[in-house]
Amino acid sequence: MIPLCAPENAKLPTALALGSFDGLHLGHKKVIKAISKESIGVPTVVSFWPHPREVLFGESRLRLDLPHEKTLLLKPLGIEQLVLVPFNKTLASKSAETFADEILVKTLHAKHIAVGENFRFGRNREGDISTLKKIGVSLGIKISIIPILEDHHGRLSSSRIRKALNEGDLKLAKNLLNRPYTFRGIVEKGKGLGKKIGWPTANLRIDGRKFLPSLGVYAAWASIANTKERLSAVMNLGPQPTIDPNSSSAVEVHLLDEKIDLLGKELIIEPLQRIRPQKKFENIEELSKQIFFDAKLAKEILSKNL
Repeated sequence: MIPLCAPENAKLPTALALGSFDGLHLGHKKVIKAISKESIGVPTVVSFWPHPREVLFGESRLRLDLPHEKTLLLKPLGIEQLVLVPFNKTLASKSAETFADEILVKTLHAKHIAVGENFRFGRNREGDISTLKKIGVSLGIKISIIPILEDHHGRLSSSRIRKALNEGDLKLAKNLLNRPYTFRGIVEKGKGLGKKIGWPTANLRIDGRKFLPSLGVYAAWASIANTKERLSAVMNLGPQPTIDPNSSSAVEVHLLDEKIDLLGKELIIEPLQRIRPQKKFENIEELSKQIFFDAKLAKEILSKNL
């Protein structure tokens, strides 16, 4: 895994790609490719944490890729470190020129900077690519501006991926990401209600900053972290409207063909297809019958996607 570090701990000098790169889609990869084989600096991705809109407007900005997940995705692209710049109101108040001078030049010793053509930075987003080009000329820094990547539906963007996940369209999300969408969590001890009705589940503790797909029941692949075997599963994402109407939203995974003690293990989940939305049933027996049909359908879906 490549190191995840603060600016002051980065290996220097750097050739850096600057941006949020949330979802790390093909458009992001074009920006990263511009510096990934640079010989004049350590190939580096630089992002802000937390998201600027969280600090400036109090918005909740869940991430498609959390930092530790992003390091795994960046390593095959030739990146040697992921640098997270702490974003706060002090940083937000700096002019574009001051930010470039203090962070990019003096702290990160940037020799080459690559950004997408819509990149903005500095106080009130005053800096744009023309600002960056002027800074590059004055300081002798190579600047690469990468055109926005588009398909027949418009530009590739993290918001399109989020929309697909919100609609439970895992196939579209996979196409936009150019890889399967996954999330991970630690298996915790639950109330044992699933086991009582014949459908034991692994209850996952998910990082609250992770963006998850829409509530519902999914056919999914599950794998134990640091293993390669994929296990077929049916997953419920959301509360338990029949068993406990007041329960909070949760991720519950039932393995279809295996009986494994998963308590305390980290599971990586790849939801493949949404089977149905959540529904409140008349009683436990009706719920158990529905889970039987959900499991059967999940098996059929997964068998076609081996």
